[in-house]
Amino acid sequence: MAWGQPVPNGKNPPLTRILFIFDASQSMYGRWQSDTKINIARQLMINLLDSIKTISNLELALRVYGHQRNYPPKDCSDTKLEIPFAPNNINRIKTKIKSIVPRGSTPITQSLIAAAHDFPPCDSCRNIIILITDGIEECEGDPCEASLFLQRKGLVLKPFVIGIGRDFRAAFDCVGTYYDASSEHAFSSALNAVISQVLNPTTLQIDLLDPSGKPTETNVNMTFFSRINGLPRYNFIHTLNRKGLPDTLTIDPLMIYDLVVHTTPPLRLDSLVLEPGEHNKVSLPAAQGGILLVVKGNERLLHNAPVMVRRTNQHEILNTQGIGENKRYLAGRYDLDVLSLPRLTISGVEVHYQHTTTVEIPLPGIVVINKSVYGHGSLYVVHEDRPVWIYDLRDGMLQETLTLMPGNYRIYFRSKSVDRSFYTVEKEFSVVSGQTLNVKVF
Repeated sequence: MAWGQPVPNGKNPPLTRILFIFDASQSMYGRWQSDTKINIARQLMINLLDSIKTISNLELALRVYGHQRNYPPKDCSDTKLEIPFAPNNINRIKTKIKSIVPRGSTPITQSLIAAAHDFPPCDSCRNIIILITDGIEECEGDPCEASLFLQRKGLVLKPFVIGIGRDFRAAFDCVGTYYDASSEHAFSSALNAVISQVLNPTTLQIDLLDPSGKPTETNVNMTFFSRINGLPRYNFIHTLNRKGLPDTLTIDPLMIYDLVVHTTPPLRLDSLVLEPGEHNKVSLPAAQGGILLVVKGNERLLHNAPVMVRRTNQHEILNTQGIGENKRYLAGRYDLDVLSLPRLTISGVEVHYQHTTTVEIPLPGIVVINKSVYGHGSLYVVHEDRPVWIYDLRDGMLQETLTLMPGNYRIYFRSKSVDRSFYTVEKEFSVVSGQTLNVKVF
């Protein structure tokens, strides 16, 4: 059987490192079909190693447990890295496997914990554990927690477990991907299936669908996060190839992903599971249009007034958009908050597929407020004769220049030199788009 390698698009393939954790506990001397379990496991392992010895970008290591001290008594520290990772060490592993003598107990948790130190530091390696056992944990500890720790730390991908002789699924499903080797043939098939998943390329196509269900949307970033530890594993800018189809991605199938497509608002697909060695397809509705913000007249009057964009009737701010900017959004309805003085809300802006919705923001006016004395005051916008506070005048300034949206306004002001509220003065004025107004308060 020939195997390939997972190769990221346009990049060199990562180094795949497989650590075999091999059961050499006393029970491996038990009879199983045509021979003892240990003899069958030895031969099938050797056959497998011979079949992968020409694979490039692959390193192997061997950890054995239960082979150093006799049982009884139970020794839960009986685990050892016999052959560390190195290029071209398959013959050393085969020789060691042939010489192993089953003697002791089954410290699986301790072996998994110790395996964390078996992989030399490497930023771009795929670290795989294949556990071969004919029994469950015999010592204190939880192999499920140990496996989860390794995955959360990013030390290894989800382990594989091959159970020899009888079904241990209930004990090992939480440890990793479990294979039941209830016969010699099943054991051989399980080994080959695991290696196939580890080494065969797995591809993925992300279809971003328009309203007609065609994958025409593109040019957006996509992040694949590890479901286990939440860390980003891949980042791709979605692309259509020369045939107008979504580009094919090469993704490691040994992880479960949370996919985020960074449209505005983002699209999310949690718990994405890939079929190893296959071409996988994922479709997401992603019809987009645009919002263009314009001001008729002097846009510089609003250059410091960003526009907050929200889904209609929702509070989460999706984007901060500038005047004159054309930004793409998923088709739908949006509310805009212009951070002008006063704040302007534009509700129910419709975004349609492949259409740019132009939103015209009123041109403000300039108001120069003159105070002949220092004092305390506030500015209000008046809606239906009801004043709403928008700004406090600065105590230490006799003149202020404000950019205000068109509308009716009122100022309440009291001089610092008087000590009675009775002397508060009121000043009303109106602002017209594009005009400058001088207001004398006191």
